[in-house]
Amino acid sequence: MAHTFLLEPGRWILQGNWLERNSMPIPVKGLSLVVWNRDNWFTMATKLIFPSSDRTEIALQYKGRLDGGERQYTFLLNHNILGQIEGEGWICPDTIVQRYWVLGDRQRRTGFETLHRIDDDNYYLTSGILAGHFLDSTMEASLERQPTS
Repeated sequence: MAHTFLLEPGRWILQGNWLERNSMPIPVKGLSLVVWNRDNWFTMATKLIFPSSDRTEIALQYKGRLDGGERQYTFLLNHNILGQIEGEGWICPDTIVQRYWVLGDRQRRTGFETLHRIDDDNYYLTSGILAGHFLDSTMEASLERQPTS
């Protein structure tokens, strides 16, 4: 199965739920834009909003490199709440798995994302942020690719 998310330029709509310890799920919506340049570098900008909450929106700016034919990549991420992040990703047959760690963070926060391919235009995302050894928050969401115009 060939992946379309991340590996091809595109615009993706996200809808799902954000969960934090001892709290009810919070609806989340977002948009991701993936762009590639000819030197095998990608950038991805994602914005998450919480329409029924006063929670601050989350903005993420990824920059990574994946050589053609490779299944593993590294990336840098600028997160408007967590700060500077480094990470790695693996391209698996049915999923894309990412793991990251916040640089210079006293809380030792790390995170993960798993994007499961449903079909060319749909993925299911599960993610989590850990503080030390404890799960701090999770998100589950569907991603739908928007037609190019």
